[in-house]
Amino acid sequence: MARAPDWENGGVRTPKNKQNLLVSVGVGIGLVLILSGVNSASTGREAQRIPAAIESINPGPGDEVLRQSQVFVDLVEGYNAVLVIDGIELPVTRLDEISQGGNPSPGAQVNIPPTAIYDPGNFTISYLPQEGAPIKEFSQGVHTGKVWYWKITDDRSKAKSFSWEFSAN
Repeated sequence: MARAPDWENGGVRTPKNKQNLLVSVGVGIGLVLILSGVNSASTGREAQRIPAAIESINPGPGDEVLRQSQVFVDLVEGYNAVLVIDGIELPVTRLDEISQGGNPSPGAQVNIPPTAIYDPGNFTISYLPQEGAPIKEFSQGVHTGKVWYWKITDDRSKAKSFSWEFSAN
């Protein structure tokens, strides 16, 4: 009984090359591993595990900053917050409380106390190390930041927290 011709090779049958087969299988496995690695990689917010209620943090986890750098947390709309740095809960001043005596005239200087400042219009809290503040500057080394945040419709007893580390040089 005659075999059917192999039409791809002009009717001539060639033996399969085991080396080519092994190389092809190896390349296929390599591609599958690369694609699965790319699909499982996490970057940005996912890698830092920043909660959905926090839009951004500066300095971010693992960042290196100067000793007088500001710590800034931007929350999504509708949240209150307090900052804790190196275990020290910073007193908070709300921007709307500073101007309770009326709107300052254009160009007027507003005295901002050396505390963490919460801006209820933008849902941000920030802290700038300075003289007279609980933390005058960041010493060289690693520091721990923690933000306690809760919905403005709730009280602080329902607060959640997020902690991260940054370093000063």
